[in-house]
Amino acid sequence: MKSPRLTQEEAEVIALKALSFLAGDPQRFSRFLALSGVDLGGLRQAAASPEFLAGLLNHLLEDESLLLSFTAEQEIDPRIPAIAAQLLSHPSGI
Repeated sequence: MKSPRLTQEEAEVIALKALSFLAGDPQRFSRFLALSGVDLGGLRQAAASPEFLAGLLNHLLEDESLLLSFTAEQEIDPRIPAIAAQLLSHPSGI
């Protein structure tokens, strides 16, 4: 099976959808904020950073049930968040 390809912009959109997904569940969102060290006041600024967005996607990737819930809700291939995280970690290209 051919691996999906993403642009930087598509990777950012996936990550922002993941942020929205987490924000929709107070328990999951609180856990993510605690692990990331970001508070609600700094979230908007952090979300503008490709590195933060990559970390957000990596958070999903560390929990298979969370990842599968997100990808099912978004109706996307479960490999896409990993591809997006890698792209956001290396914005100049891989």
